[in-house]
Amino acid sequence: MSGIGGSEFILLCLIGLLILGPERLPRVARQIGAWIGKARQLTRSLQRQLEDELDAEKNFGINPDDLNPNKLLSPRDDDAPSAVHDKDESDDKEGESVAKK
Repeated sequence: MSGIGGSEFILLCLIGLLILGPERLPRVARQIGAWIGKARQLTRSLQRQLEDELDAEKNFGINPDDLNPNKLLSPRDDDAPSAVHDKDESDDKEGESVAKK
């Protein structure tokens, strides 16, 4: 996980034992372990919070698949022309009939 092999770990323990001595080494190792545990807990918490913030479907009721541009631009079965469209078409027909006369 951290990229340290068995022989490297043993070497680090021996160096720590020489520098800190047998009395302080266990206390320092516990303290370093506690710091690493807190750091892992913090990163998991931040990751969970970020995932919750970015979850659009849960927060806004939006399904990301519904935002597909091809889906948005294609006509639906329940689409009906509005009265404005009907009026425009009738105006065009009247204009054509006047032009033909």
